[in-house]
Amino acid sequence: MSRTERLLQLMQILRRHRYPVSGADLSRELGISLRSLYRDIATLQNQGARIAGEAGVGYVLQPGFTLPPLMFTEEEIAAITLGSRWVAKQADHKLALAARDALAKIAAVLPAEARLELETSGLLVGPSGQSVANDEQLRQVRQAIRKQHKLLLDYQDETGASSQRTVWPCALAFFDNLRIIVAWCELRQDFRHFRTDRIKNLQVADATYPRSSQALLKEWREQQGIKPER
Repeated sequence: MSRTERLLQLMQILRRHRYPVSGADLSRELGISLRSLYRDIATLQNQGARIAGEAGVGYVLQPGFTLPPLMFTEEEIAAITLGSRWVAKQADHKLALAARDALAKIAAVLPAEARLELETSGLLVGPSGQSVANDEQLRQVRQAIRKQHKLLLDYQDETGASSQRTVWPCALAFFDNLRIIVAWCELRQDFRHFRTDRIKNLQVADATYPRSSQALLKEWREQQGIKPER
């Protein structure tokens, strides 16, 4: 690998991480010494890359510096294709259409050989076993999370007991035959998980909740012992 290729790969690794990553981890992934890594970091910083951090602390790429798009590897093409096809099959109509459009945009800028690899990929997504939620319901939940609006639910639990809940949604989890809303429940004063197939009625309230959805999701992850996504 040439040094130019290594610098590009280093930028790509830093893009992948949202939180500081140690020099030891970076050098290990690149297969170079720490001294070489420090020189590469300094080179990129001198070229204008906004890399924050220092030896012994870790490094993170700050917004504001971009490079021309890098060529996708075969594995990256496979991941993009499979992920987009899954969303196109499992999500609501608008999100499914967005996945197809995104895949078409990516295909349009790829060289002919890579585009053929994407279009003829043998990675397929099978149909879900049953209808798990209606399009409008999923769209409303996604918008409520994005705009930080409360949801009013008529909910039925596993025993058949009904209740009215006002919740602060912060995530929507997609499983093959199940959709789960992660939310702070005003009734229980704690996080709760609501299956969309048990929601008898859903309304998006005009009121927004007092905390950001990002802060709620972070707190929920900590409560569940889930490490932040890098």
